[in-house]
Amino acid sequence: MGGRDCLWALCSYSTPQVVVVRNRRLGTAYRALQLLVLLYFVGYVFIIQKGYQECETSPESSVITKVKGVTQSPSKVWDVGEYVAPPEGGSTFSILTRVEVSPVQTIETCPERLTVRSAACNSDHDCAPGDMDMLGHGEKTGRCVPNAGGTEKSCEILAWCPVDEGSVSESLAKMAPQFTILIKNNIHFPRFGFSNLCPLPLIWSLGTTEKSLAPSSLLPPIRGNIQAAESSYLKSCTFNATSALYCPIFKLGFIVEQAGEDFMELAEKGGVIGVIINWNCNLDLPDTECNPHYSFRRLDPKTTLASPGYNYSRFAKYYKWNGTHTRVLIKAYGIRVDVIVQGQAGKFSLIPTVINLATALTSVGMGSFLCDWILLSCMNKDQVYSSRKFEQVQPQLEGATVPGCDNISSIQDQPGPALL
Repeated sequence: MGGRDCLWALCSYSTPQVVVVRNRRLGTAYRALQLLVLLYFVGYVFIIQKGYQECETSPESSVITKVKGVTQSPSKVWDVGEYVAPPEGGSTFSILTRVEVSPVQTIETCPERLTVRSAACNSDHDCAPGDMDMLGHGEKTGRCVPNAGGTEKSCEILAWCPVDEGSVSESLAKMAPQFTILIKNNIHFPRFGFSNLCPLPLIWSLGTTEKSLAPSSLLPPIRGNIQAAESSYLKSCTFNATSALYCPIFKLGFIVEQAGEDFMELAEKGGVIGVIINWNCNLDLPDTECNPHYSFRRLDPKTTLASPGYNYSRFAKYYKWNGTHTRVLIKAYGIRVDVIVQGQAGKFSLIPTVINLATALTSVGMGSFLCDWILLSCMNKDQVYSSRKFEQVQPQLEGATVPGCDNISSIQDQPGPALL
């Protein structure tokens, strides 16, 4: 490109020219594209996704749980103080459904189990006194003794004896499906100042005088997963998604059933069940429209071959028998319940509304761009359309010249769009 062409490029101005093309197929495609874009933004962006709202997706939450019920195994009766761990009532807890109880153990010497890597021996030289295996059960005494029930020998240890062999399995699943679980959940969306905590008047006391600092109407609206007109309501209700949504008392059997699991199979091997509480709140609507939605599913893979199910470390119960310290060692299997709270809140905001409207109007112009490409690439025989679309006009400015540019002839303005 020469210097003269560069000057022309600098002195040129481009303006869109309207060319009306009377073509039924092209016109139908153009209107269809516009309609699709409008349907997407109106139906999906604004109605479904609520693109006119500002959203908060990380609510602050607290969970308090309480389990009630009693069951029986072949050897004893179990109450809530024995089969629930931990007892604090947090968002994660376990309910025992099967235990393996070892024989009564006392502190004495006995042969180490042969399944321990360094337990097998041929003589006392193979058992170093005071040595301990981290996978074993006690401290070696330095003696190699015959193992119980066989001809092989193992190192003698000082430990809780006998080691955990021959444990007895006991099921607690007889009444476990009837256990009731209260799940109390409070949430707060700090960006919007919305909370489902019950509003109570703030009171301070000085001596015997009490004064109200703020009326209850100024505090967050009443929205919670517990709504009871009477204090005794929770004593007689159980959860129902239609008739008792605000009675968060679930039977353990109901939770397992809703998760799609067989209770007896789950109680035998153990597993992890998730209780998901979802709060999707449209704060442009009345507070009564902000309700919890519950769902249940199993969280651990039940088909895995390595360590299937759920069990936790053995625990012991200690007591004295004839002046001797003894214990019973228990390996527990159970159903672990994880309460997961999630949700989002949205409220009208001018900024996302303007941004999405501008995006929608800009996207409507994509139809013109695509139809122009079809017109110029597929229907432009003999350069008919391109010659009218990119017409060059060289007007003369009366009595004026542009420095560095040649004076060019005048042309009359032609009103109205070009018709093809």
